[in-house]
Amino acid sequence: MAQRTLACTLCHGSEGRAGPDGYYPRIAGKPQGYLYHQLLNFREGRRHYGLMTGLLDPLSDAYLFEIAQHFARLDLPYPPPRPVPAAPDLLQRGRQLALQGDAQRNLPACASCHGKALTGVEPAAPGLLGLPRDYLNAQLGAWRTGQRRAHAPDCMADIARRLAPDDLVAVTAWLASEPLPPNTRAVAPTLTQPAPPTRRRGRNATPAAAPPAESAPILCGSAPLPPRRTPS
Repeated sequence: MAQRTLACTLCHGSEGRAGPDGYYPRIAGKPQGYLYHQLLNFREGRRHYGLMTGLLDPLSDAYLFEIAQHFARLDLPYPPPRPVPAAPDLLQRGRQLALQGDAQRNLPACASCHGKALTGVEPAAPGLLGLPRDYLNAQLGAWRTGQRRAHAPDCMADIARRLAPDDLVAVTAWLASEPLPPNTRAVAPTLTQPAPPTRRRGRNATPAAAPPAESAPILCGSAPLPPRRTPS
């Protein structure tokens, strides 16, 4: 498969480590479901780049799934992030949006879908760290304008349109400048259940408030996976 994906690495760098210009992102190690969905999105017109569309147009769903599987299995080190010239208060705002969101503006944290460490969640939420700021800005801008779309419900388009321009700049600056943790792989999906409430002691005991549960990821659309091949 490495030989058959040379057309991919021509732009996305050796073994899919990323292109040199900041606009061809790393694909090595991304979740298989995410890579497969993006290949479908380019082929079917939800993302727009003529070179990708022409390359993928003759390929079957099963073959695209094999390409996604090949790159998802690669476990390669990330380079350190490049310094981002940004004021401390801008980076702090970006950190808040990425890790906590903004309830007043109904903006979920990036971490609620992309994982606490922002390295992605299987099977289809990609990591956000290790990406150049120019690429992050370009993709959020594409979500806002409809140049990038996904299967309904298109949650990222909705979130990107809710982001104020200053917030978009803040969150991409922080994400691009943040180093990756030792484990850079996407994690398995989890949902923390609230602990059962405890009661205070005494005659007029009342249930104590349960600690808040970790919020579930918002509902996002996805493409069905191709049928598995059976041995002949």
